[in-house]
Amino acid sequence: MDNKFMQSLEILKKMHGQLNWTLADIPGSSENEKMFLWPGRDDEDIIIVVKGDSDELQQFHRHEYFYFNYVFSGRQDMLSLKYDRRVTMRQGDIYAGQPFAGHAAVPSGGNVLTVSVLIKPDVLFQSFLPSLSGYTDMVNFLLNPATDSFSQEVIHFNAIDDTQIRLLMELMVTEYARGKADVQMMLKPLVLAFLLQVARYYHPTKKKRKHNNISADIMRYISSHIADASLQGIADEFGYHPNYVCSLLKKETGKNFSEILLEQRMERAIALLQGTNLAVEKVSAMVGYSNPSNFHKAFRGYYNKSPREYINSGKI
Repeated sequence: MDNKFMQSLEILKKMHGQLNWTLADIPGSSENEKMFLWPGRDDEDIIIVVKGDSDELQQFHRHEYFYFNYVFSGRQDMLSLKYDRRVTMRQGDIYAGQPFAGHAAVPSGGNVLTVSVLIKPDVLFQSFLPSLSGYTDMVNFLLNPATDSFSQEVIHFNAIDDTQIRLLMELMVTEYARGKADVQMMLKPLVLAFLLQVARYYHPTKKKRKHNNISADIMRYISSHIADASLQGIADEFGYHPNYVCSLLKKETGKNFSEILLEQRMERAIALLQGTNLAVEKVSAMVGYSNPSNFHKAFRGYYNKSPREYINSGKI
């Protein structure tokens, strides 16, 4: 590491203690849970945080922002999903979470150094999501909190051999530590390049399915395959006959497959129209309509307005 980068790390390590790490109550939570509000200034859309060792077990908490952690050295254990899973972060690991994805850091007992990129959700949707639209897994990861505010998915993989990710992290640290007036403008292209590189790696792992909750698993599957979900595809994925899938969904949700798919597509369309500057034609393709006119027809049938009328009505 060069001297300039090392100096930048030290500057940001000192700044860590000056940020607002107040834990607040979570609106709508009945479990006395806590979350970190945006720790930077209101005029900052992105902040870069450098953190060293901690001797205390953190309280389980959530965040109101997206975070992307990179371990520069050492190792750090994280407890996630309400202490149900322990994740060990080693040098070169990326660990990223959605807003409200909860965790707690365990005392490392070693020389850990972690750099975090924190991004406000609306900025991520409007400034970065359009450029990530070709990476379906990444788009689903970023958008799931829009319809499930307690989504618990995380990204975790090792990128120690990826020199681009490390270089981008070093550039972001150095730029943010400079503290110049144009720092936010300079950070955005670096963050976009970083997110694109992460998207190349990210492929969600399949979770073990519980037979007594198969309908919920099918609903999540539909959400993750919003653009191309089909009854036959679901049957093949879960090992059931399509007729069984139909009857199960109807029994558990009161809706048939077509109604569920339409509902999820329309909710995703609203999230995209609300949170991004994507053209309606692009949104229609991302939610599974190869013909924009079919999307307009479905949207109007669902909301009694065209996408443009809905946007202009102020209901988004």
